[in-house]
Amino acid sequence: MSQRTLTAAEARERAALLEVASYDVHLVIDEGEIFESRTTVRFASGRGRTFLELDGELLEGDLDGTPLTQQDFRIPLDLEEGAHVARVVARCRTTSDGLGLVRSVDPADGAVYVYGQSFLDDAQRIFACFDQPDLKATFTLTVDAPESWVVRANTTATTSQAGHHVFEPTERMPTYLFSLAGGPWHGETAHHTSDQGSLDLGVWCRASLAPYFEAADILTVTRQSLDFQQPLLGRPMPFGRTYDQVFVPDFNAGAMENAGMVTFADEIFVSRSRTTRSERRLRAQVVAHELAHMWFGNLVTMRWWDDLWLNEAFAELMGVHTVEEATEYDGAWADFALARKAWGYRADSLPTTHPIAGTVPDTRAALMNFDGISYAKGASALRQLWALVGEDVFFAGVRRYLDRHAWGNTSLVDLLGAVETESGRDLEAWAQSWLRTAGTSTLRVRDGVLVSGDDRPHRVGVGRYSGRPLHRVERVDVELPGSATPIAATAPGDLVLPNDGDLTFAKVRLDEQSLVTLRTELHTLDDPLARALVWGSLWDAARDAELAPHEFVEIVLGNVTGEQDPDLVRTLLSQAHVAARVWAGSADLEARLHRLETTTATEPGSDLQLAYFRAALATAPGRLDLPDGLTEDEELTWLRLRRLASLGQAGADELQAAYAAAPTSTAQLHLARATASIPDPAHKEQAWAEITGTDPLSTQRARSLGAGFWQPGQDELLAPYVDRYVADVPQIWRRRSPELAGVLTGAAYPSTLVAQWVVDRTGVLTADDADPGQRRVVLEERDDLVRAVASRAMS
Repeated sequence: MSQRTLTAAEARERAALLEVASYDVHLVIDEGEIFESRTTVRFASGRGRTFLELDGELLEGDLDGTPLTQQDFRIPLDLEEGAHVARVVARCRTTSDGLGLVRSVDPADGAVYVYGQSFLDDAQRIFACFDQPDLKATFTLTVDAPESWVVRANTTATTSQAGHHVFEPTERMPTYLFSLAGGPWHGETAHHTSDQGSLDLGVWCRASLAPYFEAADILTVTRQSLDFQQPLLGRPMPFGRTYDQVFVPDFNAGAMENAGMVTFADEIFVSRSRTTRSERRLRAQVVAHELAHMWFGNLVTMRWWDDLWLNEAFAELMGVHTVEEATEYDGAWADFALARKAWGYRADSLPTTHPIAGTVPDTRAALMNFDGISYAKGASALRQLWALVGEDVFFAGVRRYLDRHAWGNTSLVDLLGAVETESGRDLEAWAQSWLRTAGTSTLRVRDGVLVSGDDRPHRVGVGRYSGRPLHRVERVDVELPGSATPIAATAPGDLVLPNDGDLTFAKVRLDEQSLVTLRTELHTLDDPLARALVWGSLWDAARDAELAPHEFVEIVLGNVTGEQDPDLVRTLLSQAHVAARVWAGSADLEARLHRLETTTATEPGSDLQLAYFRAALATAPGRLDLPDGLTEDEELTWLRLRRLASLGQAGADELQAAYAAAPTSTAQLHLARATASIPDPAHKEQAWAEITGTDPLSTQRARSLGAGFWQPGQDELLAPYVDRYVADVPQIWRRRSPELAGVLTGAAYPSTLVAQWVVDRTGVLTADDADPGQRRVVLEERDDLVRAVASRAMS
């Protein structure tokens, strides 16, 4: 397919030429795949040439009365100095891959839903615009839609009757925050009043999900987050009088911070199956994360995509901080330390690592850096800055930044300047080493000296733990200005833990005495955050082939039953299975993990029992009976069927019958994954044809197909697909959008064939002249396989 992109140079030139005032957008939408978009843009300019963007078909248009034409995705404009009005009528198409105006048909009841996803540069799929973040404007939206539909948007509707909806003008915002949602939504509303003002809250989901929608919990977390963040950030929620949260289908991410109307992936956050406390905590973190964006990213927006990390890093930090401080869901920092930061450590150890703050030459390159470095490492760097200057000073700097740049666009230096003013510290050297330099420090304690392995500065705690149970006997706060510094410690310890308190982003390697202690006593460590840090250190050491995979699994086997947080247990069991199956290639270790999962005593009906049973279903050698205390639901049914299908013990007829009994969108994804996992040539060929074809495909379905296709124990059947992967991936990048091509390339990588020949064969896709997106994804997937091969050599 033809690709479009906007370069940073083009964006700078256009921003210097234009000042955009407003958009009037009128959309005519029905239940079909085509919609009409009518746009009026008012702006001022100097004299010069520029363009509007439109990923649709121009039907008619004019600039100040002069007809306009279209060249690919651009509408050229020849401008004289002064005020201008451009009018564009276009025919546009809905999508199924999560970009632009997304259309989804609910298989449960046949209802049609649409919603807007304008990030990163997909507003132009909905209306003609200047699609870059530093050309902010107000938006007035009119929507004509089926009379039965509920329609929500960035602001409150002033008229909403007989299928005609007119919305109040927005505050100034970039095009990528434009959104709307239409369909027979089920909604619950509330009014929130605080010292910061009042706000109408709405939470919405598909009608078929209404019986399962935990609206009360979402509204409670939203209120708590507002009460915590508004005073901390120094002003009320900046956008409008309403704050809607819409849980939408076929979403290609977790959530999106559209101004005043956030969208969430309902497949992730609304379940027909049992929801655990850990899953509600994750949802609460995402609710708080997206709310924080209303200030950081929406009120104040990066000038160009090279500072996108700052939006996400701050929101990531605020999501965890808010949930830990303002809600009932404790354990957020421990979960961040073990699970979320593992994502960042992985990304920073890949051959494609990059600085947190780097140079983004164009919009396609911006998508490549939307990763664990931008989120987890970026948030950890801000947490380290917070530790360096102090919490009160850090947030005073944030408030100064927001006050100074409200409704404008900024770069990194603007935030650092505000924190420098409040702290009195020169942060340039800190920014250079933390934000503009790639790579991760590795902290060790050797002979009373804290060693980092590089010159990046850290402010950390070093904890010493002793006794049974293991408890902290001393914590020394250390400011490490370079590669090593002595620790002024007084107490001995069975465990010495660098980065105690998790104030920095650094790999931790434990001394031999600490490892000896942890093999039998890790489960007694009485600080949940310290335990999470230790588990994270062990996992990372195993991933780096510094700790043999069988040793990691043995530590899990000996200590995981001491963990009471179901989410922590889920993460540890998942990691242990990767270590056993992929890194060690050991059926014996897999079997021992499965026995642990089926024999560990837990309270019947508890979230912990569910965590163990879910893990057991994923590795069962055959059919597994439901234990007393648990109730069969959609997820458990499909976890069982997926496993049986991969073993060849459930065929396509049984899978289709299960789907026909409850045809939901989640079941559709399970069905795709289970069918692709059946170990016979016909079903593999069918799945591969869909992965490499051209028919519409959602990113969720793409991931499901890839996860089902590559199964351990099917090596002989799957080996021929390595050559097919090498041949087909370049075609995928020519036929699909960059977002979907990236998902397909990663999902279809032969990750279960742990062999050097696979590493060598897929290396041809990483040539310097390959598509940059293709090259990056394959490099990252291939790196995981390289590590697996190295780990097997240790076993």
